Amino acid sequence: MNQFTAVGRLVQVLEEVSGVGKTGNSWKKQSFVVELDGSSTYPKKVCLTAWGDKVDTLKRLTIGDRISAAFDVESREYQGRWYTDLKAWKIDVEANRSTGGGVDPFDGVDVPPMDNNSPASLPDENDLPF
Repeated sequence: MNQFTAVGRLVQVLEEVSGVGKTGNSWKKQSFVVELDGSSTYPKKVCLTAWGDKVDTLKRLTIGDRISAAFDVESREYQGRWYTDLKAWKIDVEANRSTGGGVDPFDGVDVPPMDNNSPASLPDENDLPF
């Protein structure tokens, strides 16, 4: 069996939909959109659907969070037309949650410690007062 995973940034959460099935059991689902990692020139987006208790997981997320969603692909035919669902069965938030929705420009940059004897910290003998 194939296992699919969408890894990227949460960009939209759609309205929750609920109802009662033929057997009398209640159900709920909610769709969400993930912008996939990998292509910054032409970012790809995919719409997945969470069912049941996974809807509650979506409520704890915020737009911009980096997530990983494992999902199954299922297609069905109805009156000669085919419909495909991407059903998320596991949604994980990555450890590095976004705080401002952007990328830290100094992430991974080593800054040397300030040296008190560096030329920038010493007064210039030719420094004019005007």
